[in-house]
This record gives sequence, C-alpha cells and structure tokens, in this order.
Amino acid sequence: MNSYPEEEAVTLDVQARAQVLVEALPYIKRFHNRIVVVKVGGNAIEQRKEETLLDIVLLRYVGMLPVLVHGGGPEISAMSDRLGLTSEFRNGLRVTDAQTMEVVKMVLTGKVNPDLVARLNRLGGQAVGMSGEDGPSIIASELDPALGFVGKVTQVNPEPITALIDRGYVPIIASIGLGYDGNSYNINADTVAAEIAVALRAAKLILMTDVTGILDGEGQVRSEIKRASAERMLTRGEVTGGMIPKLQACLRSLEAVPLAHIIDGRLPHSLLLELFTEGGIGTMVTP
Repeated sequence: MNSYPEEEAVTLDVQARAQVLVEALPYIKRFHNRIVVVKVGGNAIEQRKEETLLDIVLLRYVGMLPVLVHGGGPEISAMSDRLGLTSEFRNGLRVTDAQTMEVVKMVLTGKVNPDLVARLNRLGGQAVGMSGEDGPSIIASELDPALGFVGKVTQVNPEPITALIDRGYVPIIASIGLGYDGNSYNINADTVAAEIAVALRAAKLILMTDVTGILDGEGQVRSEIKRASAERMLTRGEVTGGMIPKLQACLRSLEAVPLAHIIDGRLPHSLLLELFTEGGIGTMVTP
C-alpha cells in the first residue's frame, strides 16, 4: 500500500504526541497528589487566560493539587484611572491609600476572581474563589506606613484552603489579607503565593509573569539560579521593579518548598512546559 505524504505527517505527529506523554510521565508520577502553587498576574494571565486555566484543569485531572493565586495590577490601574486616582509604585509595590484599597477589593474580589472561577469551571474544572480575608486564611499587617494599606503576611491559616483541596476543588485566591486591626491589606500576589506555598508545604511554587525570567549580564535567561546568587543580585540592585518581589518570594518559598520558578506566562501552555518537560522554561531558583 502506497504511503502518502499526508499520512506520514499524521503518523509523525501522533508519534511526537506520544513521546510528549512519555516524557511527562515521570513528572506526573513525581507530583501526583502534591500541591503546586501557581501565581498568575496581570498581563500574563490576560494574554493566555484560557490556556493557563486549561493547564490548571489538566493538572488536577492527572492527580496534582493546584492552588491558584492571582493579582490584578492592570485591572486595578485601569479602574483607578477611570475613577481619577493616581497609581504610584515603589519598588514594585502599589501605594495604597483608603480609596485605592476599596478599588483593589472591588477589582480583585468582584471582577478578577469570579471571572477566573467561572472560566475554570466552564473548562471542566471545579474551582472555588476566595481572598485571604475568607477564613481568614491570610493575616496581614502594615508593611510600611509610606505605602498605606500595603500588607505583609504575618500568618497563613491553611485550613480553609486545604478544606477546598480535600473536597476536590481548585482554590483560586485573591491577594488580600485581613489585619488584626480590622483593616484589609493589599498584598503583592507573589508574596502571597510564596507564603501559601510554605504553609501548604507545596512541591513547587511557580510565578507566571510577563517576562522571560531572570537575565544574566548579557541579557540571556538564566535557566537556574542558586539561592546565594539570587541573594547577591538583590543586594547589589541587579534586579529592579516588579522582579524584586518575585525573586524575594522565590527565596522565601525555599524555606519549605524544594523549587521555585519564574516563567513567561505569555507563552502558550507555559505551565505544562515547565512542569512536564526536562528542559522547562524560565528561571528555576534552587536551594
């Protein structure tokens, strides 16, 4: 029987797909029934929202336990602009007065979180949305008086989160904390993800962002960086802006989490590429 080029192409394509599944098997086994905390933020989730959420659904169906933490910087800035509020940032953190805090709560818990929950459920998953105020699962305190209602995590109560995981749900958590003073606090989502990963003893922390990773002196992505090198980069000011809290979050997570990753969420199915391929993408921060 003659073989046509179209048939050969289909055969090769099927073989390639089978090879991908075989390559993924060791990682599926390694992380089966293990918690993986994934932080999605801003431009990255907007560009690849459906693909990222579909990846999360797949992780749950192959036996992993994903926990999704999100911010919403661009949406908060857009709403602030509409309301005539000026957005100001210091070292990658949004200065948050009382009015801005109301906008943060409105956007994160009223728009971004419900949208992510609805989309993930529509894709075949089972998700429940929450913020750190629910439970409360995240206790916060003032980070710096100059930043207003920007918080630091002082305690994570994992029970509300693990209760959802045990019932088969994917928790989707907005990065807001509750203070003992009764105030709500806007917390950097990278920081929240790291603290949750530590509290849950996660197998991995993955920060999805809109950059390719940590760059070396020649502008190339560093595929791996050790804790000591990362600390030196922060001390010397070699990372700036929004990358500062990301790298700090990775270092914090290493106190209880084996590996942390900063990956480019703008790439199609970047989460699967990081978890299920030998080379991975982005930068892996190791102890």
